[in-house]
Amino acid sequence: MGTPKALVTDPDGTPWLTRSVGVLLDGGCDAVTVVLGAAVEEALPLLPAGPVETVVAHDWSDGMSASLRAGVAAAAAGPADAVVITLVDLPDVGTDVVRRVIEAGAGASTLARATYDGRPGHPVVIGRDHWADLLVTVDGDAGARDYLASHDVVLVECGDLATGRDVDRPEAPADQRTPKRGSDDAGPTR
Repeated sequence: MGTPKALVTDPDGTPWLTRSVGVLLDGGCDAVTVVLGAAVEEALPLLPAGPVETVVAHDWSDGMSASLRAGVAAAAAGPADAVVITLVDLPDVGTDVVRRVIEAGAGASTLARATYDGRPGHPVVIGRDHWADLLVTVDGDAGARDYLASHDVVLVECGDLATGRDVDRPEAPADQRTPKRGSDDAGPTR
């Protein structure tokens, strides 16, 4: 994208970071933990007011697993039973998707994820019972993909609500955007 994705804006000027936090809060999350890596100082003013915590993944260049570790560690310090993990670069994933996945389960033993026409994507809900085992499996840019693949996950079809596709290039028209490989890899929010 030529800049950290948290700093990218929608055509109406709304920063992706601001939109993503709002989607999570309006979709049913009690609080949101935003994991930042690059461009922390530029991103902080984009955060909306509300129950929003910021965590910095200082090792962000190690890949998505750094964000996942930082966010889950922050959640583990609080009372949450589950985290809802999503990416900032999913512009068509809205509150209705978040709500549907949370309704499939958000307890300590939950593993649930959105699918789009059968293709796994975000958001993903991971209950507290899985956090310790998850964190020992994440590495590099793979995030939670391998952990989720080896466990029984409730798949929540959301293709009627969104495409779930991420945006990696500013020039990519909506119909040419492709899903990111291992799109279950993300920095957590709760």
